[in-house]
Amino acid sequence: MFETISVLGGGAWGTALALAAARAGRKVVLWTRDTDHAETMQRTRENAPRLPGIPLPETIRITASLKDAADSARAILLAVPAQSLRGVTEALSLVVKQGIPIIICAKGIDQRSGEFMSEIVTDTIRGAMPGILSGPSFAVDVAKGLPTAIVLAAPLEPVAEALTRALSSPAFRIYHSTDIRGVEIGGAAKNVLAIAAGIVEGRGLGDSARAAITARGFAELSRLARSYGAKPETLMGLSGLGDLVLTCASRKSRNFAFGDDLGRGLSLSEAGGGKLAEGVHTARILVDMARARSVDMPIAEAVADILAGRISIQESIDLLLMRPLKTEYET
Repeated sequence: MFETISVLGGGAWGTALALAAARAGRKVVLWTRDTDHAETMQRTRENAPRLPGIPLPETIRITASLKDAADSARAILLAVPAQSLRGVTEALSLVVKQGIPIIICAKGIDQRSGEFMSEIVTDTIRGAMPGILSGPSFAVDVAKGLPTAIVLAAPLEPVAEALTRALSSPAFRIYHSTDIRGVEIGGAAKNVLAIAAGIVEGRGLGDSARAAITARGFAELSRLARSYGAKPETLMGLSGLGDLVLTCASRKSRNFAFGDDLGRGLSLSEAGGGKLAEGVHTARILVDMARARSVDMPIAEAVADILAGRISIQESIDLLLMRPLKTEYET
């Protein structure tokens, strides 16, 4: 049913997903907007410097033509950064066949419109069938074929199940769901909370504090997701708790590394070594969404205020430590 998969996005994550799909037995078209990059990957069979030393099999064809990628696809994986997604989907709308599943692999919320990624796909592509692929996964691990388990959510369960079968392999295990909103809130919120965990690490506050910020951050994520009707089992699963635990514990997470650098005293421009940290773009809009629904998210608010320069890291720590004592389950 999904014999050919097109992956849009020639970064590390898009390339890793192309490799995973190829290992699952699919023919893969990998699109990158840069013609020179596409020609180099096609010639060298490698995406350097993003994933050096990992060969691309012949079952992956690289192109810089969006029409070529759309024409070939029976399903599309959108692996472009969250803040670039609208531009890509607007261009894709001109060439894509109606009704093809479009699976979003970015984790974030559109900074300008405040829309979820699935809403952008629905807005820009007529008759689109959006889905979300999310969960605890680092691109380099997936690219190397290391064991990984994630979630694919689509509005129709038979479609979600069929896509799961098409993309899964022994080392890349995908569970299916219909809880699109729960899966995408988990992916977006955890990026912001990972920055907080990184700040704790960089500040040298200890493992106990990092565990506490992760647990209380999960409570914030859960409150917001429940306000949108997310299922409790989604939040406790791979795309909620699982992804949060991973990204709050390793510098392989760009958001954690960004926060770690801030905690060590680096500036906003220096933190993260210039690599994209989606949580930086998501923090303020996430807090705005929470306030609109009267959802308390003090950790996310602290991150947003630090990023906006409204408060210092030490002031934010002091404010969090001075919050009223109450039962663990109070909002």
